Amino acid sequence: MTDDAYLFLLDDVSSSLGVAPTAVGDLACMETPAVRGWLDAHGITRTSPRLRLLPPEETAAIPEGAERLPVPLSDEETSRLRHQLVPEPLARIEEELLSYRDCADGRDGLIGRALAAGVPPHRIAELTGVDPATVTAAADG
Repeated sequence: MTDDAYLFLLDDVSSSLGVAPTAVGDLACMETPAVRGWLDAHGITRTSPRLRLLPPEETAAIPEGAERLPVPLSDEETSRLRHQLVPEPLARIEEELLSYRDCADGRDGLIGRALAAGVPPHRIAELTGVDPATVTAAADG
């Protein structure tokens, strides 16, 4: 697995693979000469429906032969990208997990609901800032 996210080009714009970079918000990498040059070389803009982005752990899903470019993302950018990839019911729970960082009321209940909904423990730890051992204990309890 790589530490970089990947920009890539889809042949079939009806595919749901990846996320349009514009949906993630401002990304520092989109302003780099490497990305601008890559987009120019392929004759596309940053708003092209063919342009998609995947986080490091999902890059194996990029179709073989697809044009791709590794791009570094900050932790916050990567978190926003991952959030765009989750289905709506999980996205709502992830929003609650993110807001949890500011309060501790109902922690175990929220973690339990997130686990029951299918949010992976490592993602819960990332979103809440809770120690992974605490999430694992909540899963076991």
